[in-house]
Amino acid sequence: MSEKNLRTCPKGHQYYKSSDCPTCPICEQEKKPENGFLSLLANPARRALLHVGIDTVQKLSGYSEQEILQLHGMGPKSLPILRDALKEHGLSFKS
Repeated sequence: MSEKNLRTCPKGHQYYKSSDCPTCPICEQEKKPENGFLSLLANPARRALLHVGIDTVQKLSGYSEQEILQLHGMGPKSLPILRDALKEHGLSFKS
């Protein structure tokens, strides 16, 4: 296991990280939406979708499950959440 190092983000938050990932967990928590399908996802999965511009279920429906799983940060636990969000809006993943 790697040693955790104390870091400070540009906003002044202090946190410990063992990886080279520069993401501040405190800033990420502040960015988390209060509602909508993105609010149900873990931070890495939410960042993965936002990185490619997926911020609505309509945009999500333009992708296949395989395309979503290929995104860095997206895991299989997120798929049921995304399927349910699409279904609520009468949508589904692209075939």
